[in-house]
Amino acid sequence: MVENASRKGTRYQIIDGKIYRDSKCLFVPRCEGVQHYLLQIASTLPNTEFVINFQDFPQVSNKQPALPIFSFSKDGNHNDILYPTWSFWSGGPAIPLYPSGIGKWNQTRQTILRTAESVAWESRKSIGFFRGSRTNINRDKLILLSREKPDFIDARYTKNQAWRSNADTLGEKPAREVLFEDHCRYKYLFNFAGVAASFRHRHILLCGSTVFHVEDRWIEFYYRQLIPWFHYVPVSAELENVEKLISFARNHDNLMETIGRRGQKFIKDHLKEDDVLCYWKLLLQNYTKLLRYVVVKDNSLMKIDKENFDFSL
Repeated sequence: MVENASRKGTRYQIIDGKIYRDSKCLFVPRCEGVQHYLLQIASTLPNTEFVINFQDFPQVSNKQPALPIFSFSKDGNHNDILYPTWSFWSGGPAIPLYPSGIGKWNQTRQTILRTAESVAWESRKSIGFFRGSRTNINRDKLILLSREKPDFIDARYTKNQAWRSNADTLGEKPAREVLFEDHCRYKYLFNFAGVAASFRHRHILLCGSTVFHVEDRWIEFYYRQLIPWFHYVPVSAELENVEKLISFARNHDNLMETIGRRGQKFIKDHLKEDDVLCYWKLLLQNYTKLLRYVVVKDNSLMKIDKENFDFSL
């Protein structure tokens, strides 16, 4: 079964505490982002083998025979096994503000939390805020609404690799990107899915602002623990009620602050670097218990050496 699964991902083995991998790695920073965690726990794991999908999209449709493939994001139409995305360490989107790619979560979360603590709720702007590229046309409605209602929404498109002209940003010049920590200067932060689940999600929750999460089908491994109207404000994908939601938020300021703090507390308490490492360990331990055969070392795989890996934060 793992042999069949390996056609749709990258095969790994852990044998006697050492890691081995297919020589192919289409996205090196993504592989390194996962290996950062595997190398730290390999010595505590039984012999095992598994397949990791480094593509944006899940691979195991629920209309096809099940395969044990790990993916960072999925929807209700797929049976992939969720793992913490590579971008907790490396391989996230590379943009001018983060030229080497979004990663090093432990550093980033500390920076965001410092800013969040320094910006009082009362001093944050009472408008909806969004900055991001046009990876999902469902974002268009908010961008256009922002142009009509700038007193309610400040939403603009930034440039990405696919940008060719102002037509790609709905007729306006691309906006400057905004650091994650500078999102904390706004009370209401919009989160949209991109190609799949958005890496922005956990970062803006840390601000302690109220996250307006636009409903979509994509989830990451921790999403199911978040409760609408407790940790975030749900927004329909059609965005037909955005003005009403912003008005409601302005009229219920204490509630919005409370929701924002709950969302922040969840990420702060349950998505630390050690929590991600723990999740990886439990995931592989429980997965390995389901294997019904003895894993034998595949000599065609390459060894991943801990000595050549930088763990510094």
